[in-house]
Amino acid sequence: MKVLFFIIWIGLGLYMLYPNTAMPMWLPESLKSNEPADTETINRQSFFTNLKRAEIIEHFDKNFVGLINYRLNYPPEEANTWIRDLTPSSFLEEIVHPLKQSLFINGFTPSKPTEQINRNSVHYETKITLHYFPGDTITRITVWLMLGLVSYRLMKEYAEI
Repeated sequence: MKVLFFIIWIGLGLYMLYPNTAMPMWLPESLKSNEPADTETINRQSFFTNLKRAEIIEHFDKNFVGLINYRLNYPPEEANTWIRDLTPSSFLEEIVHPLKQSLFINGFTPSKPTEQINRNSVHYETKITLHYFPGDTITRITVWLMLGLVSYRLMKEYAEI
């Protein structure tokens, strides 16, 4: 049992030390936004595009890969929490690398004539906003050590029963 625990713990440590994937910096066939709300932090950026939701998510799914990753779908109302206050949203998805980092993808497709997106005399169907939450290496190592300590203690307690 101790050997199995040690192998799993070392495997988790290697996963935690594996470098983070960089935030995808582009979206094909799009115009990068330089509006003040979209440039106030380096971990948030926006694009205007005519791509559909499936194409957008597929692009970021292919370009934000890690050893372990999965996608979560959120209600659009949560964009105010995860992206920025007063962010309009039609869909919100997250690509997660567990215990390491996350990339939130918010898409807004206007439904009213007054909300139409026109930039440089070009009409765009969707505005995509990305918010990247990187994991700090020191924090990841601390979590790994604490998980090992707690797991070892629980295993020791279980062995006494």
